[in-house]
Amino acid sequence: MAKKNDITVIVGPNGCGKSTLLKSIFGLTTIYSGNIIYQGDDITKLAPHQVTRKRIAYLPQVNNVFVNLTIRENLFMASYTLTKKEFHDRLPAIYSTFPILEEYQNKKSSVLSGGQRQMLGMGMAMMRKPKLMLFDEPTAGLSPKLADEVLEKIRQMRDEFDVTIILVEQDVRRALKLGDIVYLFASGKNIFDGPPSELSEHPDLGRMYLGMH
Repeated sequence: MAKKNDITVIVGPNGCGKSTLLKSIFGLTTIYSGNIIYQGDDITKLAPHQVTRKRIAYLPQVNNVFVNLTIRENLFMASYTLTKKEFHDRLPAIYSTFPILEEYQNKKSSVLSGGQRQMLGMGMAMMRKPKLMLFDEPTAGLSPKLADEVLEKIRQMRDEFDVTIILVEQDVRRALKLGDIVYLFASGKNIFDGPPSELSEHPDLGRMYLGMH
């Protein structure tokens, strides 16, 4: 479904199974039928810590940072698969991508805005050098300006770190501008997949399922 180094966008009405798909890939649900294949391996029954070692990272919509820890401590906690040397070697790349994290590195993450917390969550995920990133509605609750910044950072992560992205997003218009391919879910089923421009221009699907006019 997701091609290497593409941004694959999944859209659809609430309750259609978008977030459940991401959780299933990351080993957070019980799968009763079907298989999840990643780089030729069946990862359907792997636990989250095993999925992580496949260099897959998952960023949930909420509770994705430790608010009582400093930014640097959050990044250290996220680097549990790395040696201390690897952690220190990795920090400059994270700080270069997310300068606000270096500026506030000794402050508790509770002082960050919603958009800044999302960037901290991204930075934490990037510590382990993932090859596949799963984002669950990263712009939820953000102002339009912050939403644009977060989505631009996702694009930057793909371009600079060769990360494949699967993005679940409620802000359909922004998501379609960002994605290379889009899947439309409804009632737990995939009812469309193709270039974002085709969904935007479809005479019925956008209106019926996404509220687009």
